[in-house]
Amino acid sequence: MLILKNYIDGQWIDSISGKRTQKFNPANREEALCEAQASVAQDVERAMSAASQAFPAWARTPVPQRAALLQQLLEKMKANETEFVRTVTLENGKILRESRAEFQSAIKEADYQIGQGRRLGGAHVPSEQPGLLAYMTRQPLGVVSLITPWNFPLNVACRKMFPALIAGNTCVLKPSDVTPMTSALLFKLLNEAGFPRGVANFVTGRGSVIGDTLVNHPSVRAISFTGSTEVGLSIAGKVAGRSTKIQLEMGGKNPLVVLADANLERAVDAAMIGAFSCSGQWCTSTSRVIVEAPVYETVVEMLTQKAKAIAVGNGLDEAARMGPVAGPDQYESILKYIEIGKREGARLCAGGHALREGHFARGYFIAPTIFADVTSAMRIAREEIFGPVLCVMKANDFEDSVCIANETIFGLASSVFTQDLAKAQRFIEESQVGLCHVNMPTAFKEPQLEFGGIKESGRGLPEAGTTGAEFFTSHKAVYLRPLS
Repeated sequence: MLILKNYIDGQWIDSISGKRTQKFNPANREEALCEAQASVAQDVERAMSAASQAFPAWARTPVPQRAALLQQLLEKMKANETEFVRTVTLENGKILRESRAEFQSAIKEADYQIGQGRRLGGAHVPSEQPGLLAYMTRQPLGVVSLITPWNFPLNVACRKMFPALIAGNTCVLKPSDVTPMTSALLFKLLNEAGFPRGVANFVTGRGSVIGDTLVNHPSVRAISFTGSTEVGLSIAGKVAGRSTKIQLEMGGKNPLVVLADANLERAVDAAMIGAFSCSGQWCTSTSRVIVEAPVYETVVEMLTQKAKAIAVGNGLDEAARMGPVAGPDQYESILKYIEIGKREGARLCAGGHALREGHFARGYFIAPTIFADVTSAMRIAREEIFGPVLCVMKANDFEDSVCIANETIFGLASSVFTQDLAKAQRFIEESQVGLCHVNMPTAFKEPQLEFGGIKESGRGLPEAGTTGAEFFTSHKAVYLRPLS
């Protein structure tokens, strides 16, 4: 049995609690993968103390030296791609090609942020006063808490940790208790790369036990969180009135709009990618397809046939095109929403049930599900299901489709499929989201652009792009006049 320890002050140590929790393979719940530390508040306090002590020296370390260490970590990651990919699939359930895609995204995110950190600085601007030097500079904040999710355990960890460290901060990272192995592997390589003690620390455990300490500890200067809207807004409430910065990447109910003039094959393919990749368990997944009336039934039929053809299986099987959901809590929640959809009167076109026979019997498998004739009043259209469930909704025209798309508390990602450039531009202007796409899947992103939502999908500066490292800094205006 693999035993995961906490990584604090450059050492692998057991939790003060002396307890561990087992992690099982979601494709086979009889297969125990590891035991992780059941940390308590005192463990987080030890990690915070180590990070606090390491901060002054790390902040004074020249950026090129910090970048060299991070680049060394990046090279070690590249050399361990196969292990990362297999680990993500084993503990998350996603199919191997999705784990490979996550790995490549993590490498790109990390590489971009290392380069961005080298460029992180301020503008030198002309002063009104003769002989006066006026410029802006950025300084690291101090100790930061990084709280990462189970759906992208490597990519999101890199998207947070690399900019935090390149900017000169020290950190305590807590992965989801569903996927601790991936982050443990990342910190194993970080240790091998020779980072100074205490610069980066890793603590496993349940958020309900150690979350308050990660958020409320007096050493914490910033919190970067990815997870549910409920937890994210709770964090925002807890730090209200304090100077702690927050960066919250939360839920979504992302629409893909199909207009009557669209290339329907491409639109349906994009919807399938967005709805059923990673078993629908990503914040930018397509959860609503909004279709103009003239092509509505055609699109419903195309989606239904493609959903029924998806090969569901163990993520380690290269032939599988969709794996299990991540665990028992997710499994029960998704099945509950499927039953809600049936009761609400939506038309069930595909799936709608768990897969329990044969090789599915020991895992958390759910058939790809399509509901048609969904209305905005239904819970399955309003609430984030976070699973392989796609809602199809009819719109009268373009204006109606935009109205339906925006009729949600969330504002993360959207897409429109059309050949009308004027309507595409209007959609970009009127879609209430942080990421907007035209003739592309809702989940597409690249590291050079910021990633974050509006409304109940995000708070604070977004991740990635130019704000990735900027979030982890404070701004200072400098006016320098020589004495002589």
